[in-house]
Amino acid sequence: MEKKKILIVGGGGREHAIAWKLSNSPKVGEIVCAPGNAGIASICRCIPVSAEDIEGITALASAEKPDLTVIGPEVPLALGLTDSLEALGLRVFGPNRKCAQLEASKSFTKAFLKRHGIPTAEYKEYTDADSLRADIGVFGFPMVLKADGLAAGKGVIIAEDREAAEKAVYDLMESRAFGDAGNKVVVEELLRGTEASMLCFVDLSAIVPMESAQDYKRIYDGDLGPNTGGMGTYSPSLLFDSETERRVAEDILLPTLEGFKADGLDFRGVLFVGLMMTAEGPKVIEFNNRFGDPETQSVLPRLKTDLYDIFEAATEDRLSEMSIEWDDDLKTVTVVMAAGGYPGSYKKGDVISGLDRLPEGVTVFHAGTSQGEDGSILTAGGRVLGVTGTGATHEEARASAYAGVSNITFQSAVFRKDIGIVYTI
Repeated sequence: MEKKKILIVGGGGREHAIAWKLSNSPKVGEIVCAPGNAGIASICRCIPVSAEDIEGITALASAEKPDLTVIGPEVPLALGLTDSLEALGLRVFGPNRKCAQLEASKSFTKAFLKRHGIPTAEYKEYTDADSLRADIGVFGFPMVLKADGLAAGKGVIIAEDREAAEKAVYDLMESRAFGDAGNKVVVEELLRGTEASMLCFVDLSAIVPMESAQDYKRIYDGDLGPNTGGMGTYSPSLLFDSETERRVAEDILLPTLEGFKADGLDFRGVLFVGLMMTAEGPKVIEFNNRFGDPETQSVLPRLKTDLYDIFEAATEDRLSEMSIEWDDDLKTVTVVMAAGGYPGSYKKGDVISGLDRLPEGVTVFHAGTSQGEDGSILTAGGRVLGVTGTGATHEEARASAYAGVSNITFQSAVFRKDIGIVYTI
C-alpha cells in the first residue's frame, strides 16, 4: 500500500494534535506542515510559510503535491485557501470560502440560525458606534457585544453595566481593538447556563458529532477575567447525557445540515458548535469552521478510528457510510500553559524546561513555540503549550494533566488550576 503524503496548514496546538494523530495512521507516510512549530517539527517536515499567505501555501502545495491538505486555522479558510487548492485539483479537508463565513461573520451565522429555526440568542447588529450607543442595554445587562469578524477568539465582550458597555463600544468600533473585525458589531441577549462545545465531521451527506468537550474561555480560575482563545478543556463533557445529545442532534445538528443544503453551502470539514446549556435546552453561541483549539487536544486522543480515513471520506462525501469509534474508557483533560500577560501583550523567547521528563500518560501539544539555535524550546505565542492528561476517570485525567504541568517551567507561565471542574451560572 502506497502511503499518503499530507500537508497540514497551521502552527498551533490544534495542528500539532492533528499531526500527532495522523502520524499514527498506517496509511500516512510523510507529513509536511506550514509553518509548524517546535513540537510539530519532531514529527513533520516544517516549511516556514505563513498559514495566511494564500499564494505561498498554494505554491507550496503545487510543488509538494500532497494526497490531502488539512487546513487548521480559520483565517486561511476565510481567505479562500480551500478554493485555491481545489482549483489545482488537490484534495482538501476544510470548508470553502463561502462556507467559511459561518465563522468569519457572526451576523452571517446569526441570520443562518434564525432562518433555519436553530435555537440561539436574540440579536441585533450595528455598523456605527452612535447607533450602538443609543441601544446600550437593548437586551439588558450583562450586555454581550461581539466583533462581527475574526478576532482570534477574543472579540467577545460581556459588559456588566452601562459604563463597561460604553467602553466596549469604543474599543470595538472606535479604537479598533480588533481591527476590521469591529466594522460591524453583533449584540446578543445573554444566555445563562453552562458553556459546552461539540465538534462534528461534516460533508454533503452527513454531520457526525465527535465526542463532546468542555472549554474554559476566561483567563482566571472561577471562570473570571477576559476571554481568551481557550485555557483548557476536558472530554467527554460531564454536561452531556443521552437526552442532551438527542436534543442537540435533533434541534441543532440536523437542521444545520438541512440548512447547508438549502443555502447551497457545500461544507466539507469540521464544524465546531459552541453551545450554552440553558434551562430551555441547548442553544448555539457560535459556529467555527475547524477543529477547536484546545478542544482538539482533548478529543483526538480518544479517537479510535483512523483519522486519515475520516478525512478522506469527508472529501468524498462518504461520512454517512462510516462508523466512527471512540475510546469510552479513556478520559482526557488539557491544561493550557500561557505566557504572562496573555490575552494582552506578552513576552516571547523564554526557555521552556521539563518537556523531557513528563509523567506517563501525559502528552504535550505545542501551541506557540520555536526552536533556539542551541536546540532549546522557546516560547513564541500567547498560548504556549497544551498539556493533556489521560485516565480512566475525569479525576485521574485531571491529576495526570496537572502532574504534567508541574514538571514544565518557563518564565511568567500562567495556567488555570480549575480545568476539569464544572461551573454552572
